[in-house]
Amino acid sequence: MSTLIDGKAQATRLREEIGRQVSRLRQHELVTPGLAVILVGEDPASQVYVRNKATQAREAGMSSFEYRLADSVPQTKLLDLIERLNRDPEVHGILVQLPLPPQVDESRVIQAIHPDKDIDGFHPINVGNIATGGHGMAPCTPLGCLMLLKHQLGDLSGKHAVVLGRSNIVGKPMASLLLQKHCTVTVAHSRTRQLEEVCCQADILVAAAGRTRLVKGDWIKPGATVIDVGINRIEADGRMRLVGDVDFDSAREVAGALTPVPGGVGPMTIACLLLNTLEATCRQHRIPFPDNIMSLAWGGTSSETT
Repeated sequence: MSTLIDGKAQATRLREEIGRQVSRLRQHELVTPGLAVILVGEDPASQVYVRNKATQAREAGMSSFEYRLADSVPQTKLLDLIERLNRDPEVHGILVQLPLPPQVDESRVIQAIHPDKDIDGFHPINVGNIATGGHGMAPCTPLGCLMLLKHQLGDLSGKHAVVLGRSNIVGKPMASLLLQKHCTVTVAHSRTRQLEEVCCQADILVAAAGRTRLVKGDWIKPGATVIDVGINRIEADGRMRLVGDVDFDSAREVAGALTPVPGGVGPMTIACLLLNTLEATCRQHRIPFPDNIMSLAWGGTSSETT
């Protein structure tokens, strides 16, 4: 029976430390980190997610700015809002909730956010910094996954990590972060041949394919650490529930450690959003980023590539 990796508890500890650092900034540096969140449309899941982000930002002592736009908003209006927030000194981080309606070019929106305020880590400059072994703004979900792995395993050097999924939001940046930690990384996806065999070779398996219960217990190397990024809604016993990309019951019999869904990666994603907002604030005001959080997030600053 595998160990359950408690993302909720780790996220709580991280948020508490972020709150202490925000309090220090407000008292000594006279700056309050500001997070601006833009929601386009009325998707219920996105509304809940945005509300949770705003609530947790305020609980950490940050300023929270919310902008809700109609689903029919012209792209120019959205881009104008982003440009205004780019210039606003009270806003240190900007997040545009995805997905966006069809009349809006997602890539244009991502590139419109100033890289220093891109707390989602989606801007090409931040993507390039992470991919080349630098310390750009890392996307929140992969960063949260990395922190869970480091807390569970310590040094990741030399471990074979398989990332199942190649999205720009999770799969690709996850692979880059694992490379920075000196893992041997394989990126697998829907067209990977003998996918089950590839997954079975992993010391670390990150499942981010977006397919309900794709990974079965016999896809997992005995003792491997499994991070389930999937969030899939299914109906069971007359009610909706969340399940991951991993078949939890069979995986738990094989894996050494496993994140549950919910309660695993999800809480860490929002905590890392606050972490990125804090880091963005420090960068913009040329304030050293607290060493204890840097160590917690990155486990040092080495970027060896050999």
